[in-house]
Amino acid sequence: MSHIRWEEPLCGDSSNCFRIGTDSAGNAYIAVSGTEDHYITDTHDALRALIRDIKAGKADHLL
Repeated sequence: MSHIRWEEPLCGDSSNCFRIGTDSAGNAYIAVSGTEDHYITDTHDALRALIRDIKAGKADHLL
């Protein structure tokens, strides 16, 4: 498995924080901050689209 480079946590108005990571193969990862060993993975573009939809209010119930 490739080494995951995690970015700084992104936190909303509440205490929900998540982190995004990437590896050398171009995969992207997202995890709740503090539980980086339990993550989901997809392409960087797919996770970016998910985050944009959440920020646009299309999927706020997921967080």
